[in-house]
Amino acid sequence: MTTAVQVSPIYQRFRQFARSRADRPALRIGRSSLSYGELLRQVDALADGLAAAGMGSGDHVGVLLPNCPEFVLLLLAGARSGLVIVPQSIGLPAAAVEATLRAADVRHLISWAGIAGSLTAATCELASSRVTVGGSVAGWTPWADILDAGRKAPRSAPLLAADLPYLMVLTSGSTGRPKPIVLSQRTKILRADAAARLYGVSDADVTLAATPLYHSLAQRLVLLPLLSGGTCVVLEHFTASTWVDAVRGQQASFSIAVSSQLRQILAHLIASGEALPSLRCLVSSSALLDADTKRALLGHLRCDFHECYGTSEIAIATNLTPAAAASKLGSVGTAIPGTEVAILDRSGNQAPPGTTGEIACRTPMLYCGYYRRQAETAAAMCGDFFRTGDLGRMDDQGFVYFLGRIKDIIITGGVNVYPRDIEEVVASHPAVKECAAIPLADEELGEVVGVVVAFHDSVQAPGIREIQRLCVQGLGDFQQPRRFFVTHALPTNAIGKVDKPALRRTYSGLSEAG
Repeated sequence: MTTAVQVSPIYQRFRQFARSRADRPALRIGRSSLSYGELLRQVDALADGLAAAGMGSGDHVGVLLPNCPEFVLLLLAGARSGLVIVPQSIGLPAAAVEATLRAADVRHLISWAGIAGSLTAATCELASSRVTVGGSVAGWTPWADILDAGRKAPRSAPLLAADLPYLMVLTSGSTGRPKPIVLSQRTKILRADAAARLYGVSDADVTLAATPLYHSLAQRLVLLPLLSGGTCVVLEHFTASTWVDAVRGQQASFSIAVSSQLRQILAHLIASGEALPSLRCLVSSSALLDADTKRALLGHLRCDFHECYGTSEIAIATNLTPAAAASKLGSVGTAIPGTEVAILDRSGNQAPPGTTGEIACRTPMLYCGYYRRQAETAAAMCGDFFRTGDLGRMDDQGFVYFLGRIKDIIITGGVNVYPRDIEEVVASHPAVKECAAIPLADEELGEVVGVVVAFHDSVQAPGIREIQRLCVQGLGDFQQPRRFFVTHALPTNAIGKVDKPALRRTYSGLSEAG
């Protein structure tokens, strides 16, 4: 049986818009602004240059770049050529970069010049061709030379297998064994189209991406406008002020932001009194937004505000609409159209409404599996449902409530304690900026609850006894934190999620502080 072939579906859709609206703005990032016509010409030159450098369909290309125009060009040129793009954080230690790229069988490297020289010799030896962006490095081919080679020897867009892998998103990085998530071009198109339908995104929108481009969220926010004829704006680095400036200056109308960003944006908007009239729709993603921030955003913004739940393996699974937010503030919403969400008990059966279990999802936007991890891919499925590893419950109206990661459960004296319950109580104190509940080893109970807390004002912070009294009032006996630790800020990953493994490593052997 032969596999259907076609011109890259992502490139084909982008090219249609580029030819019909060549002068329309397509991409703005930093000081660069490219029309659709200019972007298409550069994408074609890059694709042909990469082919001349020996990068062909199905080849795995490691990418170590900050948010820059070259990253966006590579996403589109890689789609045209059938390359498998393997983006990774430039902030990882050299040994972690080597481990992740080796796990993905990378055979070519495209790196920011500033870090290329710091990569291990073994990492460089993985690659038969190496390209630098932003400067020259001995033994590497400059980006400009690749573009020049492509302009001198243009080629036709190749025909590709319909479901050829397109992206590998690596889930671990500096901790644990890297697990490359494989996504096809078809999957990325389905995800972009689903988001467009869900949030009403059209060619009239200016979409703002403000998370790292190596993550699937930012990739979706780039492809969404470029596959619908709109304008894409990418922040090189996020701060609340640069985000607000970009919305105002670029007249951005749509964005998906992570909860840590939204807390900073809200504080900036309240302090400045700005209203951002161009913003039509804003979505909270990635980590659960606390109820107080969600309530404040709903009261301050003059646009539609949604919250969604999903993972890199399944994309968006639920959506909390503005209409439902008032009565279901603590929820992440109901299943989006075409997707089914279930709560599974330990036996893999659907749990009754109101019962805590594992969130599972059946969706056409499912990933293609973990690369060369057949057993782990199979273990993640329960029939047609993907097991997310997240805890949640569903009420009798179908609204899902996210409770945290299964591996973050604290089992104290044989009783399950859910960190989210503790965190909501501690975070309700007005002096608390952020907090996290973590398991700490205990000889008698196995584990006890520890809480790491950061205050808005460390000088005028309340005593820990005041936080303890709050916990006594709001939590059951078995939920009471036994140890508290005070810090200036909780560690987070690149998209703003609290890094709980780092907290456990830091505080597991410490005595109480604060």
